[in-house]
Amino acid sequence: MSTLADSTKTYSENVGNYSWYVLGLLTVVYALNFLDRSLIYILFTPIKKELALSDLQLALLGTTSFVIFYTLLGIPFGRLADRTIRKNLIAIGLAIWSLFSGLTGYAESFWGIFLCRVMVGVGEATLGPAALSLLSDYFPVRMRATVQAIYSSGIPLGGGIAFFLGGWIGGSLGWRWAFYLLGFPGLLIALFVFLLKEPPRGQTEKNATLYQSGDWKRLFKSKALRFHHIGYALFALAANSLTIWGPSFFSRVHGLSIATIGLLAGILSLLGGMPGTILGGYASDWFRKKGPGGRMLFTAYGAIACIPLWLILLNSSNIILLLVANLFLLAAALIWLGPAAADVHDIAGPQLRGLGIGIYFFTVNIIGYGFGPPIVGKINDLMSVSSNPGQMKYSLLICPLACLLSAFFLWLGSKAMEKEKS
Repeated sequence: MSTLADSTKTYSENVGNYSWYVLGLLTVVYALNFLDRSLIYILFTPIKKELALSDLQLALLGTTSFVIFYTLLGIPFGRLADRTIRKNLIAIGLAIWSLFSGLTGYAESFWGIFLCRVMVGVGEATLGPAALSLLSDYFPVRMRATVQAIYSSGIPLGGGIAFFLGGWIGGSLGWRWAFYLLGFPGLLIALFVFLLKEPPRGQTEKNATLYQSGDWKRLFKSKALRFHHIGYALFALAANSLTIWGPSFFSRVHGLSIATIGLLAGILSLLGGMPGTILGGYASDWFRKKGPGGRMLFTAYGAIACIPLWLILLNSSNIILLLVANLFLLAAALIWLGPAAADVHDIAGPQLRGLGIGIYFFTVNIIGYGFGPPIVGKINDLMSVSSNPGQMKYSLLICPLACLLSAFFLWLGSKAMEKEKS
């Protein structure tokens, strides 16, 4: 393999067709990742009815079961991504999570679904560190947030497909068939990933000598990175709660059917979530030109913009206003995905990208998935939301509060980044 210094000498700023193919394929894989992760949310109502589960149990199935190994294995898989062939790691993980997503349809109890969700988390833990590292070696630094935002558009794409097809299949054939038909096809896509080319590490860096150190301890010395992780973890808590509890909120409070919610959520994800994610990456790269902390400053503004949208969503009874607020909230709630990963890569450098992303994913997901949604579920149970649905708007007030705190920490992170890079 070429050395880091050699690869930077021969690399061209021009982006070839194959790089775009890799980006397209990995975006599809990320869409499958989020489809299999979020499919269960649109199916909460029939699963709860058939298996007689509480809201806390639903939250444990939707988040905690998945997060346990998704977060714990993210760091070692990130380190593995720095030392092994990344496309093989992704292909193996895709095969594992697709298999167990499909097998969820055969589960007959809470613990059966819990085990399948755990294994989905194990498989999906391989993707983020390896895929984002791979893309940084296919595209120049100037496009980093934009490219990683395009890749991250797989989140609203996968979530939209999960809600749209999951709601339709679940309403027509039953919740089990939704897992069969949407989980197992990922096994075929794993073959295409296995056939990808593995590029030299660090070939896109203009100043590769700045990143020769592979000492992981320097990742914990960055104050900007600490504020970065806390700020985005809080942003993720709000965004994930919208995805996880949004369908139940509209079903319980506004009386919409699963099929209707699935259709509307799918359309809103595609019209709001995808453009918001991609444009967020592009805009943050523009803010980055003004200073090293530009990306975090941009996403701090995005977190502030989410607050009034959340308040409208929780308090309005006008269905048109609710849909409009939800559309813009989906767009604003996902603008941070590309910028967050791009800043981690800029700080970590090519030798520690996988580990850096693994630590970032651990922090964001343990708070955004592991703690936030189960807390909402527990509050729902304490307030007897099942018999008094209107109380659910109070448990979800945790989301605008999280956005406010997120904006504060991201602002601190932008200031710290300016000092560290000056």
